Amino acid sequence: MDKLTQYQNTIKQILTEYQRISSQVTVVDVDEVLMFDDERSQYLWFNIGWKQGKRVKGISVYIRIKNEKIYIEEDLTEEGIATELMRLNVPPSDIVLAFQPPEARKYTEFATV
Repeated sequence: MDKLTQYQNTIKQILTEYQRISSQVTVVDVDEVLMFDDERSQYLWFNIGWKQGKRVKGISVYIRIKNEKIYIEEDLTEEGIATELMRLNVPPSDIVLAFQPPEARKYTEFATV
């Protein structure tokens, strides 16, 4: 299996498990949605719906693969998607914490770009 396919499958595995666990606590009229786009290598987990008469929409996790690296654009998980990726043998040098400013990334164990 090539690196791109491996990373795509790893991301989908992680997000599916997070969504499965999270969906055990349901909120009426709010849906948790997973969107996987392998063609563009973009992966999204978000909530959308209505709560107390107000529109609810929010991204929990947004990941994309670019230049053979995994860019974590948004991550509101407790443990962190990067931790899960490393647990599944993705090296830190292939993970970019894109939600961090570029100048701050050099102080992490992860890739800068």
